[in-house]
Amino acid sequence: MSLVLDPTAQDLLFREARTANTFTDEPVTDEQVQAIYDLVKYGPTSMNQSPLRITLVRSAEARERLVALMGGGNQPKTAAAPLVAILSADNEFHEELPQLFPHFPGAKDIFGGSRETRERSAALNASLQAAYFIIGVRAAGLAAGPMSGFDAAGVQKEFLDDDHTPLMVVNIGRPGEDAWFPRSPRLESEQVITTV
Repeated sequence: MSLVLDPTAQDLLFREARTANTFTDEPVTDEQVQAIYDLVKYGPTSMNQSPLRITLVRSAEARERLVALMGGGNQPKTAAAPLVAILSADNEFHEELPQLFPHFPGAKDIFGGSRETRERSAALNASLQAAYFIIGVRAAGLAAGPMSGFDAAGVQKEFLDDDHTPLMVVNIGRPGEDAWFPRSPRLESEQVITTV
């Protein structure tokens, strides 16, 4: 059985997708980010929770603060990327459920009493949305460099608040010279898929 998605789009979104490590200096515009969000906001989440929050780091001062919180190998590429986004999970996502899940009026109350339950659900669903975001960056003809090597407590303190948990930092732009490491191996289907 073949996939419905055109092979060129399959290549763009998946087969040729790599973590970019260098970028050109071509800016990433607010219009491009808006187009990415307008596409990926339709990706499904549990109960349409939509807990992903995106903080764009554009000012030189904010960039310096962020670079200082990145792991050593991630600092130079974060300093040089045209745009950096902090992707976080909003642990108070349930406040939006009356708007996002209106056919179930009790949805907000399911999460209202337990911060721990909200944090687990927010982390899972925001991570799912973060994956959609990275694919959306590819769909915009850009490259993404997602990173988890950073001081999460420091990023939360400097850029977020106690209700938002940082998940990853993503460098975004057009790939630069020697942007890609060699392709790493992937698991075969028999290593991943089990039928019971």
